[in-house]
Amino acid sequence: MSLFNVMNISSTGMEAENLRLNTTASNIANANTVSSSAGETYKARYPVFSAELQKATDYQSKGVGVEVKGVVESDAPLNVEYAPNNPMADRDGYIYKPNVNIVEEMANMLSASKSYETNVQVADTTKQLYRRVLQLGQGQ
Repeated sequence: MSLFNVMNISSTGMEAENLRLNTTASNIANANTVSSSAGETYKARYPVFSAELQKATDYQSKGVGVEVKGVVESDAPLNVEYAPNNPMADRDGYIYKPNVNIVEEMANMLSASKSYETNVQVADTTKQLYRRVLQLGQGQ
């Protein structure tokens, strides 16, 4: 596998983890919102990734990157609360809260952050290898 493939793989990983961090931040930001109907209530969102095989040339082995397939809404049940004095309550006195689990979202944020950091380190190491190869070619 060439160093160019390593940089491509690392960059697709960073893009995927960036999306994961953004969706997690959106989930946390909307965790305490309230609405008067299930249809209007924010639902937790999660990105879907898959491995993407890159075309191999005659002298390179295959590299696997990350492809973002999309973002899906959670199908977990919403949190319904009886609060007849809340101005957002429906006619039966219920309010609807998102199906966001803050503890799970914090774990997702830590995991995505560490994965992003790892991809950055891979890219930095690859860049250092490029420099060393160039120095070898210069006779240093």
